[in-house]
Amino acid sequence: MAHLKELLRKCSQTNSKKETKTEEELFSKFYKEWKTTSGPVDSSYSTIPRFYFKLPSEDEVLPQKLREEARAMFLQRRSRQLLDNNELKALWVLLDKNHSPPHAADKQLINYDDFLKVAAEAGPKCKSYLTPSVFAKLQLKESHGRISIMALFNYVMRKVWLHQTRIGLSLYDVTGQGYLRESDLENYILELIPTLPQLDGLEKSFHSFYVCTAVRKFLFFLDPLHTGRVRIQDILACSFLDDLLELRDEDLPKDLQEANWFSAPSALRVYGQYLNLDRDHNGMLNKEELAGYGTGTLTTVFLERVFQECLTYDGEMDYKTYLDFVLALENRHEPQSLHYLFRILDINNQGYLDTFCLNFFFRAIQEQMSVHGQEPVNFEDVKDEIFDMVKPQDPTKITLQDLLNCGQGDTMVSILIDLNGFWTYENREAMAADTTDSTDEAAEV
Repeated sequence: MAHLKELLRKCSQTNSKKETKTEEELFSKFYKEWKTTSGPVDSSYSTIPRFYFKLPSEDEVLPQKLREEARAMFLQRRSRQLLDNNELKALWVLLDKNHSPPHAADKQLINYDDFLKVAAEAGPKCKSYLTPSVFAKLQLKESHGRISIMALFNYVMRKVWLHQTRIGLSLYDVTGQGYLRESDLENYILELIPTLPQLDGLEKSFHSFYVCTAVRKFLFFLDPLHTGRVRIQDILACSFLDDLLELRDEDLPKDLQEANWFSAPSALRVYGQYLNLDRDHNGMLNKEELAGYGTGTLTTVFLERVFQECLTYDGEMDYKTYLDFVLALENRHEPQSLHYLFRILDINNQGYLDTFCLNFFFRAIQEQMSVHGQEPVNFEDVKDEIFDMVKPQDPTKITLQDLLNCGQGDTMVSILIDLNGFWTYENREAMAADTTDSTDEAAEV
């Protein structure tokens, strides 16, 4: 009986090997046929090497599959080349053992000779991290020409983390072109949620809204041209991933959670505001409902323009459009937000704001002041202050570039769209004096 089982096992292995061999032969056959029938071959190919390979179309199943498998193997190979935890620990031990005299009381330092010694002993995986240029970057202008061991180790860890993250993001890059589409980003964050202890309390039913909230920040700031995709290089260069992965800290302080757009309290706050504004509970916001946003002091003229310029459905705003609106108003000093708001202020789509545009919006501020029993401010005075503040290249009009260059674009926008923002600007000196008095009183106590 045992002999029969062994015989069956060997037969099964033989059949499996034959099937694998047959699959490989068929693949080679079909691929060669596809290559020869994909188009005429120019005679110059025999002398000039091909340097451009057109991406396969969606209906070319075999080339698509081959490309996916090749990318997966490449990413696996790159992943194996990275230092793992044990290798990082071994590198730290090696650095600790080879720090250079004279010894400092507060930190360990290493000179170039000992640095080269560590680089030789650390192994091939560490070679790219322990180069002369890295040593030069970390120079402290120290009298003995040494660098900090801790700074070097932190540099290596940061580089390893960046490479790991790039590989992780590339796994979601379906097209293999170095960018993530909105759906790719959604998949990445959805699968990341279980690894973030700070999000453990979120109900499963809220996960889709959380993902939408998180992805919107990437798209708003990293895709200003609305192409529907974000470069992986840009994701790595910004701080958003650091903020997102900060949620791995189980003991993250409450103030940091509230300041982090990706935290559970922040996501629940934004979504809760949306639900509170939606008085008819149809899942969308109209102009009257959006007027209750924040302190309720945004002008009706500005809100009208928002609904004219932004994507709406039968005159109502969905959650994604609302998120763009919130991100623009909560980050008015950022270039992307100023770009969003400038498009709304530019009522004639002429690429600049003139006296007519400024007056068009400021009249609504004057009307609100009258409603609240305040004496309206003269527009000419405000206009002169705005032009003095922005200092545009052309003294008769303000371009988006002028707004970005002046460093006070957020203040100018607030003056035109928000009564509370205008009041804050008008009373800035009195508020500054109150702050100074409070500080002096605290110091005396």
